[in-house]
Amino acid sequence: MANLYLKHLIAALLSGIALILVGCQSLNNQPDESLYQQLGEREGIANVVEDLLYLIVDDERINQQFKGMDVAQFHRNLTDQLCELSGGPCTYTGRPMRELHSDMGITDTEFNALAENLILAMERNDIPTGAQNRLIKALVTMYPDIRNL
Repeated sequence: MANLYLKHLIAALLSGIALILVGCQSLNNQPDESLYQQLGEREGIANVVEDLLYLIVDDERINQQFKGMDVAQFHRNLTDQLCELSGGPCTYTGRPMRELHSDMGITDTEFNALAENLILAMERNDIPTGAQNRLIKALVTMYPDIRNL
């Protein structure tokens, strides 16, 4: 009797696992939404950058690095850069990162503070965590040029 019960339990578990695997496989066949789309396309990226600017102003760790900048140009350039980086149809036309940051002496703390603020701005705009991580991963490739290593 116990043997029969165990066989039915194993059969039910295997059926459940098979259903889960089929479900996962069907998810893989769906078109993957691009990072650009997950960020809300250009408008969504622009909103994130706008919120980022407000966070920068309030952040004593980094706001001195941004004093005197042209806010409209910074917003446009960063929006274009994130749009291009995320696979969107934009083209970043600003200065190269190494040249732009060459005399700023950015510290690891400042770099991380900006990344933290970007994450907060994305959270405020309901960007999915996976998309946030993908964008941060893409931005980390710029670290050596921003830190001038």
